Amino acid sequence: MSVSGPLYPVGLVVAGRRCLVVGGGHVAARKIAALVACGAAVTVVAPQVHEAIGELAATGDLAAVDDVPLDVQLRPYRAGEAAGYRLVVAATGDEAVDDAVYRDAEAAGVWVNVADDPARCTFVLPAVARRGDVTVAVATGGTSPALAVWLRDRIGDDVGPWAGELAALLAEARARVRARGRSTESVDWRAALDGPLSELVRQGRTDEARAMLQALVDRI
Repeated sequence: MSVSGPLYPVGLVVAGRRCLVVGGGHVAARKIAALVACGAAVTVVAPQVHEAIGELAATGDLAAVDDVPLDVQLRPYRAGEAAGYRLVVAATGDEAVDDAVYRDAEAAGVWVNVADDPARCTFVLPAVARRGDVTVAVATGGTSPALAVWLRDRIGDDVGPWAGELAALLAEARARVRARGRSTESVDWRAALDGPLSELVRQGRTDEARAMLQALVDRI
């Protein structure tokens, strides 16, 4: 089963925004960790969350919680409470509870994901690889999470840590273009990337890459 219709890819900014995860197992733990890593204010609701919290502690994800609100409430889900959040994830494994969460969120216009149930999702969670400010996300519309992970790993192997450094250099160059009162669209970034720029960064020759971008900006 897959989601109905093609996906509209977006990158949500959840930092500081209230997000709800209903469930306390290892699947919920992955959802909690991903939201915490992005700075969300996460509320976890489940009768028991020992498995989820234990997994978060084992992976080191709890280390980030000092700066990110994580509210763990040991109780069943309450009817209608999904309406109080910007984004909701249901991962209880109990079809009746997950369905109730989905219906409440949908009625309130809140984006909701029900784990392993594409038909009850208004957003899907792709397989993600991060390299600094570079994020690679692969989704299959719920048809095969395993394929999404496999493709993510293959792409991630090719897009190494150097990609984050390259993004930082390009951000510097774009700032210089804007400081000159020009649109960043006036620069042929594609030509620079198709040239030796990325290879210089791969090889750790950052100063040469920066000088190349400076020359490119000077020509506009």
